[in-house]
Amino acid sequence: MSSYLPPVPPGFVGRQDELSDLASALRAHCLVTLTGAGGVGKSRLALHAADEASRAAHREAAWADLWQLRDERLLVATVADALGFADHSPALPLDALAEWLAATDKDRLLVLDSCEHLSAASGALVTHLLRSCPRLTVLVTSREPLGLPGERRLVVEPLPVDTDAPALLGRLAGDAGRPLTGTADAVVAARLCARLQGIPLAIELAAGQLADRDVQDVDRELALLLDLATTERRAGPPRHQALRTTIGWSHELCSPPERLLWARLSVFRGPMDRDAAVAVGAGGPLAPGDVDEALAGLVRRSVLGLDGDRYRMLDTVREYGLMWLDALEETALAADRHARHHARAVARADRAWHGADQIRWYRWIGGSHADLCAALDHLLLDRPEEALLMAGHLGFFWSCCGHLPVASRYLTEALDLAPGPGPARGRALWALGVVRVLRGENDTGRELAQAARRQAEDAGDTDAVLRSAYLLGLSHLLGGRPLAAGHVVDDALARSAGADCTGAVLCRLARVFALTARGLRDQAREEAAELRRDSLARDEWWTRSYADYQLALIALIEDRPAIAAAHALSMLEGKLRIGDSFGLALGLDVLASALAAQGSGERAVAAHTAAERYWSAVGHQQRGTPELAPLRLRYEQTARSLLGDDGYDEAAARAMLRAAGAITHDLLGRTPPGA
Repeated sequence: MSSYLPPVPPGFVGRQDELSDLASALRAHCLVTLTGAGGVGKSRLALHAADEASRAAHREAAWADLWQLRDERLLVATVADALGFADHSPALPLDALAEWLAATDKDRLLVLDSCEHLSAASGALVTHLLRSCPRLTVLVTSREPLGLPGERRLVVEPLPVDTDAPALLGRLAGDAGRPLTGTADAVVAARLCARLQGIPLAIELAAGQLADRDVQDVDRELALLLDLATTERRAGPPRHQALRTTIGWSHELCSPPERLLWARLSVFRGPMDRDAAVAVGAGGPLAPGDVDEALAGLVRRSVLGLDGDRYRMLDTVREYGLMWLDALEETALAADRHARHHARAVARADRAWHGADQIRWYRWIGGSHADLCAALDHLLLDRPEEALLMAGHLGFFWSCCGHLPVASRYLTEALDLAPGPGPARGRALWALGVVRVLRGENDTGRELAQAARRQAEDAGDTDAVLRSAYLLGLSHLLGGRPLAAGHVVDDALARSAGADCTGAVLCRLARVFALTARGLRDQAREEAAELRRDSLARDEWWTRSYADYQLALIALIEDRPAIAAAHALSMLEGKLRIGDSFGLALGLDVLASALAAQGSGERAVAAHTAAERYWSAVGHQQRGTPELAPLRLRYEQTARSLLGDDGYDEAAARAMLRAAGAITHDLLGRTPPGA
């Protein structure tokens, strides 16, 4: 089955009995909560259990990181993203999510990781989803249960200090280049694990010190610190003291630059790249040139993890860093640096949209989602005008990748808090208009387009004027009025002859859509081909993908299925790179028809099934522009004539067992990521 899980790290030690118990609980209960102290391994256990369930129990598994959220405002959007639901419907977000889950004929496992700070909101969400979706199972990790009826609670204990805990320490020591050998090391390792109460995070942090000292030194130093903690009679159970002491000891053993960087990086909600770490971490006694060395030290000491080119910090370690950041009186400064860095990066992404770096920026924005939201939250409180500019730059990226509710929320709030006129307001109005049109609210979209145009004309901004024309044209296209759409964009292009900007490209694309819808295929094909050539020259994929879509659509209408299939596959390549579910659904629809017309019934059914899955996840009732409907009907009739009713139904049933993304990669002849 398909899975929306993070990569499962290798080297899982022990926990076989817990995995078995958890698997049994997930088969018998619709809500299971793993509770336990911070650092005890709840998330790792849940991840392995979810991975096993998706492989063995034929459940589609999804993972939502809730520790990234400071409050409940983005809870539903985060869960929807985790499940792959790119909501294009105007319904209330939770109702739309529940309706989509209830309509899909599959068993699902949703993991909500780290719910303790959002217990009430998470409980309300889980109650609503489980009431609406009988085939849904929810697995929660939290330091305390949700307290809901029917909840099955499993307490995650530390690793056994005589078996699994020393095995974990031994593996980590080997990874650090300090393998434990001989009886003496084994005795010390067992004693050290007992001191650490078998807590996996504490063991990992202790192992991070083995790069600089041997296991005997680590055991001796921790023994002194733990004895001191006991003498001081700190509050809490011994295992809490062991973890606090180990984190504090790791902090003490860091160099001053490492300690300062640890505190400053705790402001991040998600993984960060080096540029972000430098932007937020450098300053004062920590020069930019020192950050790389400090980052390497924090990775070596297991304070930071490194996944590819991104650094991550566990939430328990982050909590400690935030405490020190507050003690240093740098919390506001770090939040300012964090917001400023992300706002500047988004502005660069906007400037680079129509060029070779477009895909890189789409991927960066996707990987930085939690921190982009955090930056906007900060700016909305302190500098709403800057939040308005940042939200306007982000809105189109987020709309392309299905984050419509998030884009709507931030754009609306920023527009309310920064009511003054100007280019930033015009851009935000335009971006919100795109969101509204893609959610089927065409009348509102047209009003926003007209408001954005007034701002653009007052500012004398040609690109903004063209963007507003594109938005107005898009609302006409999705409303089945291609003549009106063509008139709007033609007039704008004529008034801005020779303009080389994003707005001009968008208007040219809308013009091609209008020409095709009006049946002017020769002209549409010529202009789509020209637009595709221009996009290829710039190495820009978004426009190229939609030009390919139009060329595929025209070829299909003209009974040239091989050409249609080639352009549809090219479109899918671009949309996969961007992460555009709406575009993938469009491309798969056209590809299904082209494959059926070529006599490839089995592959046509697979493409159609994947398209249906994407359309379902998008929630767009109309499913693209109106001219697609007769093509879908034609495809199904052709495919059924090729396979027969029984063969068609059997092929569809086989395809339903696979993820839409995996089918799309197969059609492209590619290996899915993580396969």
